[in-house]
Amino acid sequence: MTPTIASALTPLLRRADAERAHRLAILALRLGLAGADRALADPALLIRAMGLTFANPIGLAAGFDKDAMALRGLRRLGFGLVEAGTVTPLPQAGNPMPRVFRLEADQAVINRYGLNNNGLAAFVARLAALPRGPVPVGANVGINKDGADPERDYPALIAAVAPHADYIVINVSSPNTPGLRDLQGEARLEAILAAVAAAVPRRPPLLVKVAPDLPEGGLEAIVATAVRHGVDGLVVGNTTIERPATLRGPHVRQAGGLSGPPLFAASTRQLAHAYRLAAGRLVLVGCGGVSTGADVLAKLRAGAHLVQVYTAFSYAGPVLVPRLKRELAAALSQQGFATAMDSIGTAA
Repeated sequence: MTPTIASALTPLLRRADAERAHRLAILALRLGLAGADRALADPALLIRAMGLTFANPIGLAAGFDKDAMALRGLRRLGFGLVEAGTVTPLPQAGNPMPRVFRLEADQAVINRYGLNNNGLAAFVARLAALPRGPVPVGANVGINKDGADPERDYPALIAAVAPHADYIVINVSSPNTPGLRDLQGEARLEAILAAVAAAVPRRPPLLVKVAPDLPEGGLEAIVATAVRHGVDGLVVGNTTIERPATLRGPHVRQAGGLSGPPLFAASTRQLAHAYRLAAGRLVLVGCGGVSTGADVLAKLRAGAHLVQVYTAFSYAGPVLVPRLKRELAAALSQQGFATAMDSIGTAA
């Protein structure tokens, strides 16, 4: 099966409720039914960052493959990077169902999954069984809802995944785990990063994933703390608890994190702000509302080296990735950039 055929079947999945459709998509990817992008890599899209090489800057965000079950299939689709997780130390069921809602008119999603996953042991076993390949794989780590000790748990998580991941992301920004976003505060983040440095002196590149709706001064504190503790980058950002007035449909007042195009403008402004604050000291990953190649270029120009998608992938299916690469190449040419690397930060 090709990505085009697999994507043609995506509307059938949307006849099921959103969470069941997600499970079916993971199954199809595990069985190799989503096809592969066999186009030659465009050298103009190549990105080098954090000591890694990415064939293109377009990645899959955490949350799609929470348990690292479909990484083989996902790496065949043409992504430049794929991020698994969020994984927590112990398995947890997450919040009660229903907990994910499509906003079809906005091509958006609201979710309150609550970091449901099968736990660290199963996650690490799957990563360990995955052959290293040309598509870097990231591991996104978080803490359990109950019994968590962040200064204990994050170092343990990072130590466990470090031998098997190309990069690691600390999630302190999901809106669906009580108290998790409080860990973005300077004192708490400082303590976590100090504990990680003491416990895991040798590790792959480490990033922190932040919320798009931080309080005044929050991003400044995060950037300063990350730089001080030798963090390699930030993922900017997670889903938002804000609800733009333009949203339509019966689910707009559901609790949870909003993702998709309504998040694009605000997340891109925050990305540019982070770029100015970091002043070249951090690698930035832009995430939030990307659905076209022009969106990818806008994130690059706002300061991202890498750009992640999730909601657009859930709507469009595997055909999204080759399309984004073609559109990005065209947008770079139209705007006078020889390579994607040339465009980074030019509009920040």
